[in-house]
Amino acid sequence: MSGESAPERWSASKIYGDDMWADPDDDPRSWGDQQDERSVLVEYLRDYRLTLELKCAGLDVGQLARRSVPPSTMSLLGLIRHMADVERSWFRRTMAGEDVPFRYWFNPEPDVDWTGAVADPEVVAQAWQAWRDEVAFAEQFVADCDLGRLGVKSDGKPISLRRVMVHMIEEYARHCGHADLLRERIDGRVGQ
Repeated sequence: MSGESAPERWSASKIYGDDMWADPDDDPRSWGDQQDERSVLVEYLRDYRLTLELKCAGLDVGQLARRSVPPSTMSLLGLIRHMADVERSWFRRTMAGEDVPFRYWFNPEPDVDWTGAVADPEVVAQAWQAWRDEVAFAEQFVADCDLGRLGVKSDGKPISLRRVMVHMIEEYARHCGHADLLRERIDGRVGQ
């Protein structure tokens, strides 16, 4: 990235400037009015999933695959692939008890969720489809279960759906922070 000029910072928000990603009427996230525990957890997780999508919106395959800064292998496309496996691990494997392989983790090449995130339209399409499939499974699973339902972690210890939901909100919040920086480096777009 040395020698590469930095993009001009900008926001799509006309009301709030670069404090917001978009104006409230153009933002699909709810950032809520929910009060009961289940609705709060579902809403926050939904909004963070939408945030990841928004941070990737309007970018071409090369931009999605662009790495942050050396030696990092992180990219927005890598985040999509990574979160597909995070969703799969917690909801299918841990909570539903499905014996399904990971999509990207534990291949012969370490960190293939990141290193395999290359500027290829097919790789991008597969990553989005994998992530959407895992999110759809998770949303239906949560809709069908009580928050106290127990799953089994890889170490054999039980974990509640409630705790998994809180962890997923934390996981997305952390990675959406990465996505903020990645997106700003790609085209200068800023905002929460």
